[in-house]
Parts: sequence; structure tokens; C-alpha cells
Amino acid sequence: MLKILQKIFGWILLFTGLTIISWTLYSSYNIFYKNQSLPCVFRIQEKKAPEVSSQGLGLEAQLEEKMKEAVGEQIKEIISPRTLERLLNIIAWSVFAGILIFGGGQISSLGIKMIL
Repeated sequence: MLKILQKIFGWILLFTGLTIISWTLYSSYNIFYKNQSLPCVFRIQEKKAPEVSSQGLGLEAQLEEKMKEAVGEQIKEIISPRTLERLLNIIAWSVFAGILIFGGGQISSLGIKMIL
């Protein structure tokens, strides 16, 4: 009787693990082919720098402020905050999906050991 219950529980664990893996792969497929929205873990909000009066600053300080503004604008053109936000969210989803797939594999492995 105990052996039968062990085998039944093993089959349940096997199918549970396979279901977790299948759901993760299906969700990842839908996310990367834009059928489903990407889970939003990170939000990057643009901060507007306060306007600083350059009248009280020396020539070098004024030049340094202008250079900081120019470099900041160039970086925003290369890597927009929206792109960085999407990249971080894709990385977060990939890590989560990897954990789910690993966990599903471990559950399935335990189920196989109980069946045999």
C-alpha cells in the first residue's frame, strides 16, 4: 500500500515539475514575441536637473557644468532610460525563469526517484 502511494506521489511530482517548466517556457516565449507584457520589476524615472544659475560661478565651473550637461544628453541618446528599463526587466525575468526551470527540474527528478 505504501509503495503504491509513493508511486502516485512520484507521478504527481513529475507532472508538477513538468508543468512548472512548461509554463515558464510558454510565458518566456510569449514575452519575447510580444504576445504578453514583460513583468515590470524596475522603473526608471527621468530626473530633471535643477537649473543652476551660472552667474556666480567662475569660467571653469561654467565650462564644467556645460560639459556635464552635454555628456548627459549624449548618454541619453545612446542608451535611453526606457531601453535600460527594458533591459533590466528582461534580465530579471530571465533570472526568475531560470530559477523556475531549475526548481521544476528538481521536483521532477524527485518524482522520478520516487517512481523507481
